[in-house]
Amino acid sequence: MDTMRERFISVTSRLLDEDPRLALVLAEITMDGFLPAQRRHPDRVVNVGIREQLLVGVGGGLALTGMRPVVHTFASFLVERPFEQVKLDFGHQGTGGVLVSASAGYDWPAGGFTHMAPGDVALLDTLDGWTVHVPGHPDEAEALLRHAYAAGDDKVYVRLSQQSNTAPRPVEGLRFQTVREGRAGVVLAVGPLLDNVLAAAEGLDLTVLYASTVRPFDDAALREAVRSSASADVVLVEPCLAGTSTAAANNALADVPHRVLGLGVGRAELRRYGTIDEHTVAHGLDPRSLRARLTGFLHPGVR
Repeated sequence: MDTMRERFISVTSRLLDEDPRLALVLAEITMDGFLPAQRRHPDRVVNVGIREQLLVGVGGGLALTGMRPVVHTFASFLVERPFEQVKLDFGHQGTGGVLVSASAGYDWPAGGFTHMAPGDVALLDTLDGWTVHVPGHPDEAEALLRHAYAAGDDKVYVRLSQQSNTAPRPVEGLRFQTVREGRAGVVLAVGPLLDNVLAAAEGLDLTVLYASTVRPFDDAALREAVRSSASADVVLVEPCLAGTSTAAANNALADVPHRVLGLGVGRAELRRYGTIDEHTVAHGLDPRSLRARLTGFLHPGVR
């Protein structure tokens, strides 16, 4: 199976051939994969070098000319380092574009803390009008990238990961999907953590929802899942900073007595970088840790 990043290269290269409005801006990262596309479209595949503020600024400038810019690098250098440019060159200017990250969260532990951005979605939450996709499989990434590129002049962030679920889920608009139904509580699994959540919930009487798009937050799907359950306890399991979507869930259930537990990447820096799997365990996002956290929070009847 190819990776999300490889799928990004293939689908974007094809669409550059088909859509003269599409433009790609890179900062060295993934440039090798786009060399054939650059040879075909030298005016629409731009490599600015390792200059991330310029990367976003060029994307914003292309948007002002009527182009649909796709801006790409590691998440920490796409959202965090040039955040002022994201805020001003897209939000303040009223333009749209597609930010596509690589190696979100802790996907490249050897790169160290400089290359980790678990707070990327939470940071974008401080801005208005961003759609955020968190695919859990390369097939979902392709579908969501196509949706993002065709989304008029909207502002879209596509959070690609090296982690992946075994099988894709159908991408049905921007709605959460019901993977299984239960009566003792609701668990919302985001992107590549679905497999771990399903393994953790095996044998437990829980509803499992799946989200490959987290902004806009699907209030209606969460409310319906809670109404169908005997419990209004909700657990969010996200591959980004723990609690990123807690406020959104609380807002969705504002008229319902409920409890929400937000699980995800912890705030403490892990200085022994290790592997992706070791980070997953350290943050309590592996199946065994998730099961203990689920049963510890939800009604004892789920044990």
